[in-house]
Amino acid sequence: MSDTDFPLVQFMRDEFDPVAELARIRTEQRVFPMEIPGDQTVYLVTRWEDVRAVLGDHERFSNDFAGVIGLGSNQEDPGGLGFRDPPEHTRLRKYLTPEFTMRRLRRLEPRIEAMVEEHLDRIEAKGAESRPVDLMEEFALPIPSLVVCELLGVPHADRADFVKISKDRFDLSAGPEASLQAINDAMTYLTDLVARERQDPGEGLLGQLLREHGDELDDRTLASMADGMLTGGHDTSTSMLALGTLWLLRNPEEAAKVREVDGYINDVVEELLRYMTVVQVAFPRFARDDLELHGVPIKKGEMVLCSLTGANRDPALGDDMDQVRPGRETAGSHLAFGHGIHRCVGAPLAQMEMRIAFPALLRRFPGLHVAGEVPFRELAIVYGVKELPVSW
Repeated sequence: MSDTDFPLVQFMRDEFDPVAELARIRTEQRVFPMEIPGDQTVYLVTRWEDVRAVLGDHERFSNDFAGVIGLGSNQEDPGGLGFRDPPEHTRLRKYLTPEFTMRRLRRLEPRIEAMVEEHLDRIEAKGAESRPVDLMEEFALPIPSLVVCELLGVPHADRADFVKISKDRFDLSAGPEASLQAINDAMTYLTDLVARERQDPGEGLLGQLLREHGDELDDRTLASMADGMLTGGHDTSTSMLALGTLWLLRNPEEAAKVREVDGYINDVVEELLRYMTVVQVAFPRFARDDLELHGVPIKKGEMVLCSLTGANRDPALGDDMDQVRPGRETAGSHLAFGHGIHRCVGAPLAQMEMRIAFPALLRRFPGLHVAGEVPFRELAIVYGVKELPVSW
């Protein structure tokens, strides 16, 4: 790997594994400066301890992307909790946190189970006509979108269109313009949905927030929060469902335990979250003032990137971190959902989806196997596969 590849090393994989160069950087250099176009320097941290420290330090590091780069009046604020600092971040997150407790999420569990079974029925019917079946298209992609629909309270009549918008925003095969258009379409739809919900609040999250905090939240802010849940809860869960299934099919003894041993899926999910780390880097942090990080001077406004992939494979976290070992003592220490005040608010929902989906899939199709080449994404912020052909 040449020096010109260094600014991309945090987005590169060798199937499930980070490229070897990332481990070398983690071993040799705690803070790795990378030159990027525009004569700017970005600082990469890769060790578990350092990534955790930066993500937990909102006094020295800011998430305010719009404020740091100085968006003009004609440029749109990216929105979402991930680009907010306290006190605004604190204000918005307090509305969402109660909705993502396990007690509240239990009401979604029967619907998620039903969605999974419905898609397994479709896979079985489609497989009866022709195989292989693309598990990405028929299982990993639609289920997270429909779960977000159920969570937000998207009307059933709108869900097919909403799933398409969700899929298109992450599909760069048609070019960035198509993806940007899908993002705009999603925001347009969500803004309209919030306006409708304000008139007649439903049973979903939007309706709940409007009933309890409608006077405190304008339509644009609520739509932006909903879009953040779509962004954070769709592509990440899709990638985990696909990559996790692929790993289980390549490790049939573990797949058998998931099918047969009650509760084993809990350990498997936590370990696969760490091992896959589908979100490869956290939201960028920006130095609030000139500072030093392990002796490396960083100027005010310069960007620090935290490699979640590097951190979750750090030997300091445990033994054999390049292997899947369900039930690790350090299972709760992984950074797949980030850390600190910006840790993913939807983590309990994502874990629930996987705990339901993996056993259901493996029990329905005990002979499931990969039936063709599996193309992996390249240079992806959210890592995953493009297709997952299977048969049984």
